[in-house]
Amino acid sequence: MYEIIHERRSIRRFEDRSVPRLILDRVLDAALWAPSAHNRQPWRFIVISNPATRTNLADAMAARLTADLRADGLAEDMILKDTNRSRQRISGAPIVIVTCLTMAEMDEYPDARRAAFEHQMAVQGVAMAAQNLLLAAHAEGLGACWVCAPLFCQDTVRDVLNLSSDLEPQGLILVGYPGEQREKTREPLETRVTFR
Repeated sequence: MYEIIHERRSIRRFEDRSVPRLILDRVLDAALWAPSAHNRQPWRFIVISNPATRTNLADAMAARLTADLRADGLAEDMILKDTNRSRQRISGAPIVIVTCLTMAEMDEYPDARRAAFEHQMAVQGVAMAAQNLLLAAHAEGLGACWVCAPLFCQDTVRDVLNLSSDLEPQGLILVGYPGEQREKTREPLETRVTFR
């Protein structure tokens, strides 16, 4: 387990080969075993293997990013570079898994404070499920990368994929056989942990 945790890296380039369904099912099943508040399991996964659907999603998200960056006043060449990179990553992955949350089975509160905490607990649950998925993918010899971009364009993702209004896209997980090797380190334990 520790070896898998230490070796996992965010892979953004993939070989041009498909992921067997049996392996994909095992990876997704691992995600389902994450902890969640009240054990409500607020995660939903949309698995995209169709190249046209991946391209449509990548193009729509790039168009939204372009509009946002233009509104920020970014230079056109920088916008093109940023959106092309994003588009290529999404359309170039053999599998794109859209991680969503739903509040449908979470507790409801009459006040905004507790309702916000309940929503945050659902976000945390989805994130833990995504981590399980990333680790399981690595254990299966796959590469994967968590992409947070859907948070900036939830309506766009929902429209392209025809998702129900209760699903809130939280991220994409790009999955495939690694087409690159990455080496990253972590900061020392004592810089991130305090014992009291």
